Amino acid sequence: MEDKNIASVKPFEKERENLADNYKHINGWGIDADPENEPTYPMKTYTGDDHNRLEWERPPLQIQTVEILKSIEHPRLTAVYGTVAPPSGLSGMIRRFAFKYSESTYAHWLPLVFADRINVVEGIVDDLAHGHIPNIFAEKGWKAEWKYNRQEFVQNIAITIAVATAAIIIFSKSKKKKKKSLFSF
Repeated sequence: MEDKNIASVKPFEKERENLADNYKHINGWGIDADPENEPTYPMKTYTGDDHNRLEWERPPLQIQTVEILKSIEHPRLTAVYGTVAPPSGLSGMIRRFAFKYSESTYAHWLPLVFADRINVVEGIVDDLAHGHIPNIFAEKGWKAEWKYNRQEFVQNIAITIAVATAAIIIFSKSKKKKKKSLFSF
């Protein structure tokens, strides 16, 4: 059996040598083509140690002190997980909803993205509630934008102001129409 495996590898050796000859002009080509230096050449020597890892003893799990959201595809919690920011508030409710669905669906990932956006607003509200005024200019990296990407930064600010102004005008006009229709006979 061993001779048969070695014989079946021989044609590949010639092919490898031909490849090395064809590309010798490329610096470093075929550096790993030496069969004596390849760990799997011609075949891995089986010692039986590969199956010893199946009898390992699972280390003790981290103690769960806060709510951990777990994917429905996994039967148990991972050995280690973060406990710094457990799900809370509206974003936590959305995350709990998202973890009811498989990781292969939009119903899982889109709510998680939405929950992240809501969590940012919750964080700002929490900062203000504790008397800390967030430095949004620094936290969003606008100083670096101004220094290294000024033209696009100004363009983005102008577009944001234009869209916000248009939205305010549209909503204020629709409110005026509703007020007039309520009191007109």
